[in-house]
Amino acid sequence: MRIAGLTIVSNAVRLGFPIVPAIQSLLEVCDDVVVNVGPADDGTLDLLATLRDRRLRTIRGRWDLGEGNRVLSIETNRALAEVRGDWAIYLQADEVLHEADAPRLRESLAEARADAAIEGLLFDYLHFYGNFRRIATNRTWIRREVRAVRPGTSVQSYRGAQGFRAHPGGRRVRARRGGCRVFHYGWTRPIAALNVKREVDHALRHSRDGHPLPPPFPGCLPGEIGLVPYAGSHPAVAQPWIAQLAATLPSDVLPIRWSARQVQLAVLYGLERLTGWRPFEFRNYTVV
Repeated sequence: MRIAGLTIVSNAVRLGFPIVPAIQSLLEVCDDVVVNVGPADDGTLDLLATLRDRRLRTIRGRWDLGEGNRVLSIETNRALAEVRGDWAIYLQADEVLHEADAPRLRESLAEARADAAIEGLLFDYLHFYGNFRRIATNRTWIRREVRAVRPGTSVQSYRGAQGFRAHPGGRRVRARRGGCRVFHYGWTRPIAALNVKREVDHALRHSRDGHPLPPPFPGCLPGEIGLVPYAGSHPAVAQPWIAQLAATLPSDVLPIRWSARQVQLAVLYGLERLTGWRPFEFRNYTVV
């Protein structure tokens, strides 16, 4: 069984992405990894050059920002078209796999390979928020998403590249859980990097509608419903990055600013905690 990996990245240094740990975690389970590198004037290419591994290949896409947020799925599909194998594992630039999950991941891929009805594997998410000892768990944060697909099929990255759909028509991907975690570090970066991320995200999503740019984050992040402690281990490949950043991150978050939306989230969060049910959950997949 051949396993490929892919990711896309642009301005990793300026945005504070843990792209090196992300790629290293893919290399732990993949036979080759394709990285689609977008416009970068911050040393991203030099950073990637420190990863001296014959299995790693970089390509340069078009990255047409006129496409808005859809550019992320377009460039993800460009990388997906470059990989060969039985499975392709996709990580975003702020996502890292844990080495403890590698044996189970390989086993799940091998089992699913024999069943043609299975188009993808679901990975479970840990969303770290503000620091490396706290995770966000309310319904605005995805619980799981397809992160392994069969290359060379109709399955393609969808919209803003959160997940995948089968095309044409955008049918949900038939998937099963893979027993693997994604450590999502998108919100564990210095406030300055998060404010740059806020500007980039806004430009991608609202370049055509004139929607105003939200105010910058102050010294720490807003409070969230469903923030819970995390006492487990982090991926070994992420440890140097975590050690470098830990002292620069805020130790706390702002108090929750209560609104009708926050009350609704709190009620739904309580229901989920009691029953395990997340009503009206958005899914790009159908569990088989």
